[in-house]
Amino acid sequence: MNEAREARALVEAVARRFRPAGIFAERFARGKLRHDPVYLDLLRRGVIPDRARVLDLGCGQALLLCLLVESTALARAGRWPASWPPPPAQLQLRGIERAASDVRRARIALAAEGEIEQRDVRTAPLAQSDLIALLDVVHYLEPDSQDHLLGRVANSLSPGGVLLLRVCDAAAGFSALLTRMTDRLGSLSRGRMVGRLYSRSATEWIAALERLGLSASAEPASAGTPFANVLITARKAS
Repeated sequence: MNEAREARALVEAVARRFRPAGIFAERFARGKLRHDPVYLDLLRRGVIPDRARVLDLGCGQALLLCLLVESTALARAGRWPASWPPPPAQLQLRGIERAASDVRRARIALAAEGEIEQRDVRTAPLAQSDLIALLDVVHYLEPDSQDHLLGRVANSLSPGGVLLLRVCDAAAGFSALLTRMTDRLGSLSRGRMVGRLYSRSATEWIAALERLGLSASAEPASAGTPFANVLITARKAS
């Protein structure tokens, strides 16, 4: 198999996990993995270590967690892109999500491979973790709540632990506006009313994380799309 074919096989394997949760859940998983580059890029970059305690905050229907499960299964079956690093193994997977409908889908798809807790990320206890993901979540929170959550995340990271923060770069002009508009439309299509979104520039996000003692850097996370998303990787000192 070539890389593109193997990537498609991975996407389909993840989408099938959602089939028992309904046609919407399956189609959403397939479309998101096909068109949003951040998920497969995390595997290509090999940023998640073996045996990591992974916590996905605002995990939705647990797409990232299911992707990690299926990546290990496909690698064992010899269907893994040769140019990618081996997928992370022996992970402890946990997600926190407020929306009951997403929690239901997540629990069906993830089954016994991980734990999904229905709580608000602003108040939920955060277990000590080696990797915490916050993908497209913090802009729904007011600035004070953003800073409070990031402080709690920094405290919950183990020494050497990593935060993966995907945000819209508010300094990106029209692309940032388009990103926010698309985010609103996507939320409405899932039956969610969205109020004001609170964005910052990538530089401002990095400064906020560095004030918490994390070393942080940003790179584009919108390849092949017109959006202004960036992935910020922040690491706690060992």
